[in-house]
Amino acid sequence: MSEYCDRCQRFFNNYSALRQHEDNSPRHNICHDCDKDFTSWMGLKEHYVQSRVHDYCQHCNSHFDSDRELQDHYQASHHYCAPCSRFFVNAQGLHEHYRQSALHHYCEPCRRLFLSASNLTSHLNSALHRPKDIPCPGAGCGLSFVTHSALVLHLESGRCASGSDRQFVNRRVREYDTQNLITDPARLLTGPAGVGSVVRYSATSATWNGAEYECYLCHRGYRTLLALNQHLASPRHEEQIYVCPLTTCRQHFSTLSALFQHIESGRCGVSKFKVVQNTINGLVGGSRRLTAY
Repeated sequence: MSEYCDRCQRFFNNYSALRQHEDNSPRHNICHDCDKDFTSWMGLKEHYVQSRVHDYCQHCNSHFDSDRELQDHYQASHHYCAPCSRFFVNAQGLHEHYRQSALHHYCEPCRRLFLSASNLTSHLNSALHRPKDIPCPGAGCGLSFVTHSALVLHLESGRCASGSDRQFVNRRVREYDTQNLITDPARLLTGPAGVGSVVRYSATSATWNGAEYECYLCHRGYRTLLALNQHLASPRHEEQIYVCPLTTCRQHFSTLSALFQHIESGRCGVSKFKVVQNTINGLVGGSRRLTAY
């Protein structure tokens, strides 16, 4: 039984011959996935572009298994802005788009795009863009840092030549911040062991539960007793005595370095207030006179 092609007005001996004709003829442009036949290649291409069934790059005439693969291809092989779904002729065009658009968090010197304003701020505050011009005020320490938060983290770590550690930093803040600008008096000045006390947790072999050493505060398990005691010595279970001074924020933190990181990130805008900057400078500024000994 013969088969007939309506578009070409031709008969074929069988269905296989008809399909071979459709596949080879420029008058037939078939999407086999959708079983649609288009009169021109441009019609078929437009179908690939507009259809949600196809993950298709019209620039390369290539098909992909998923939209994620297609997006990865766009970014790897084309000058493509994913948030705007726009293509550019060359890398300079994409660079200018990122540089001029207020919608993107873009580092122009590094030509890097960031997901958020806080990520960009952290990048701009890194050693890539800022000198280490904040000296450690610890006696006998010659190190310098890019940010105040990095300096305070150094003082809290116990590795400063001055002998400073987290408890020393907390005591200094308690002495300096008499107006409780960045501290919560309800959490800083009271505690189970009395006013201004420091609670230190430690574990013994009794914390072994048969499978691991278990933290009696959060019930997290550790393979060694040393690892458990390192966990207990961290700020994980300390009172969140530090607070963002912005009344619309008031987020709490257990370490001064974490509060400073929050301020430097610019997430809530508190860093623009001069009184906050003065407090930061007062806590970590001045001559090298800090010593914990």
